[in-house]
Amino acid sequence: MSYGMLIDLTLCIGCKGCQIACKQWNDLPAEKTTFNADWSNPPELTARTWKRVGHHLVQKGDKLVWRFVPQACMHCNEAACEAACFVHAFYKTPEGPVLYKENLCVGCRYCMVACPFGIPKFEWDETFPLVRKCRMCYERIADGQQPACASACPTGATLFGRRDELLAEARNRINTNPGKYVPHIYGEKEAGGTSVLYLSDVPFHELGFKTVEKGEIPAEPIPSFSDRIVRWTLPVAATWTAVLGGLYWYTKRRSEVEESFKRQNSPQDNGEGS
Repeated sequence: MSYGMLIDLTLCIGCKGCQIACKQWNDLPAEKTTFNADWSNPPELTARTWKRVGHHLVQKGDKLVWRFVPQACMHCNEAACEAACFVHAFYKTPEGPVLYKENLCVGCRYCMVACPFGIPKFEWDETFPLVRKCRMCYERIADGQQPACASACPTGATLFGRRDELLAEARNRINTNPGKYVPHIYGEKEAGGTSVLYLSDVPFHELGFKTVEKGEIPAEPIPSFSDRIVRWTLPVAATWTAVLGGLYWYTKRRSEVEESFKRQNSPQDNGEGS
């Protein structure tokens, strides 16, 4: 049974209750706040902030409106971080969360490069740094509870449940309120689908989401690209080896023929000059 979260951005009021609940449950230290033009703090996810609420001032019709976007790991159905991790520190659980075995991590940070959403963060200032990100409160889910962020949301903007039921709920909200939402469930197909889904009343790209339409993120799972590359690696390597081997044999044979021709036509070998 795969769980997920449906975040309805039309219901989010930017209270940051989810952000604070994440800090409390995961015992994450506070960070020094800084002035930020869009009022979000911190301005991006860090190794100590696994969930943050982004503030966006966008045009809707003839009005400027604020929209608030809770951001954390998307928990991809086929996680790029898992595919990129050669020591298998990352893994997708049957329950939905993508987890991390810190005792296996070698600090290569390939997961950070591979993630299409830029989620994993590195503890740059630690002596023995690790990669950090949202775990969807896996222990709470295993105990039959909601993730801390979902349980703390005062408006019901974050809904926790089975992913297939959340998708059905999202489609129902769009179909029964066609003028309220953009007709798209973000996360249904992005990067092959994610456990975290979003609904919005303004286009997602205006809220900083990477979209398939703009070519910023694929609709296919990221690991499918690496699978293709790996599938062709051996044939290409074998072909290239054969080509190089042929060139080597040709060059060597040509040198032997030239040496033989020189010896046959040299004055000493022909008995001349004696």
